[in-house]
Amino acid sequence: MTPFDYARADDVATALRMGAGEGSAFLGGGTNLVDLMRETVARPTRLIDVTGLSDTIEETDGGGLRIGAAVRNTALAEHPAVRSRYPVLSRAILAGASAQIRNMATVGGNLLQRTRCTYFYDTDGSRCNKRVIGSGCDALGGFNRIHAVLGASEACVATHPSDLCVAFAALDAVVQVAGPDGMRAIAFDQFHRLPGDRPDLDTVLAPGELIVAVEVPPARVAANSTYRKVRDRASYAFALISVAAALTIEDDRIAELRIAFGGVAHKPWRARTAEAALIGQVPGEAAFRAAAAAEFADAQVLRDNGFKPVLAERTLAAVLGELATGARA
Repeated sequence: MTPFDYARADDVATALRMGAGEGSAFLGGGTNLVDLMRETVARPTRLIDVTGLSDTIEETDGGGLRIGAAVRNTALAEHPAVRSRYPVLSRAILAGASAQIRNMATVGGNLLQRTRCTYFYDTDGSRCNKRVIGSGCDALGGFNRIHAVLGASEACVATHPSDLCVAFAALDAVVQVAGPDGMRAIAFDQFHRLPGDRPDLDTVLAPGELIVAVEVPPARVAANSTYRKVRDRASYAFALISVAAALTIEDDRIAELRIAFGGVAHKPWRARTAEAALIGQVPGEAAFRAAAAAEFADAQVLRDNGFKPVLAERTLAAVLGELATGARA
């Protein structure tokens, strides 16, 4: 591990001042960053502890929620307003990790998780453009069962690992960011990047910027929402495919719908093609599967992950079928 300095920030302004300059990194729960430091994938020379900042969940004027970046995942999953009005958030968190990790991990840190691609972590012999830009991507010709089928590039086929972020994407959340130039709001669907020729850049954050909160807007549809994660084992594992969805039905037709996929791309994948195909339709398995097939029409599969589009289709049909039953009850 590279030697580093440690400091604790008492407020956002102090954190920004401490975080200015090359080599600085903000530290939340450390459940991902510390692992990356141990593996020498990340080598910050100064850590600024921001766990004492923005750690509350508050009602917004419009009836949504403002979730501080330092809120622990367990606290978010257990919050009464989240469980009743945005159950997809609770279910995504509970699917995401062990209880010990949920107790430590923060919302802001969850947004900044880096890929679990084996080649990204292998600093001794694997080429990885995300770790060393221009070095190549060994996943393309290697073992690529967990890798992306949508939005990838020749530079990178890694997937984003977060479960919570898939739920946030489905809910049209907004990321509140503080930086040297003041505050700005970033639509969640625009916060994470597709790899292009710069897979080393996971998000659109500028140097020195700090996530201070995530705002979830009010949405009637969110009350009938869920999250399903398909993985190799029932215990702690990352998604092969996951689906966050919310649904309302009026006059026996789909009136409002939100869908996001995990495990398929470099970022949480908002399924707008599938949503558009289903609005106004009579809910049913055939319609659900056709919409999923349309979403994955441009999928680019690799040697080991050709099952993902079909698995996504089946998973979406099962999730929407469950929600449709609840919407009619």
